[in-house]
Amino acid sequence: MKRLLPSPWLSLGLLGGWLLLTRSLGIGQVLMGVAVAVAMPLLIAPLRTRPGPLRRWGVLVRLILRVGRDVLRSATQVAIGVWRAGAHPPRGAFVVVPLEVRDVHALAALAMITAVVPGTVWAELAPDRSALLIHVFDLDDEAAFIRHFKADYEQPLKEIFE
Repeated sequence: MKRLLPSPWLSLGLLGGWLLLTRSLGIGQVLMGVAVAVAMPLLIAPLRTRPGPLRRWGVLVRLILRVGRDVLRSATQVAIGVWRAGAHPPRGAFVVVPLEVRDVHALAALAMITAVVPGTVWAELAPDRSALLIHVFDLDDEAAFIRHFKADYEQPLKEIFE
């Protein structure tokens, strides 16, 4: 069964997406949706990375809660910064964060975290994965930002994936 459907959830999502896009439950559309749902995961299977090992589930839960807290806090800070931009313009800056983590899954999670937290944008990863360039919406203290980023995001990801 795993050879026919290497990613059953992806297949189910493709079938559902196909039927939603066609807005039809006719037999032809259902059969075509099933064909797409079976063929696409088989075709892209060689391109997908193997799932990374997840260690330290408690650290993962704390990281998720920390990111949620930071999203709320940063959204408030960015909203206030935009509202007060006329009187006090934000001090946007690019920050180079040296990285210790090298695992591709950890780096992907770090990219998602950076994209989700308002006020930060992942700009570039060094070719050797040793540094990350991030744009910060309003930066008071570069060293404090780097310490926060490494302690709150990179270190837990390193514990989880490496």
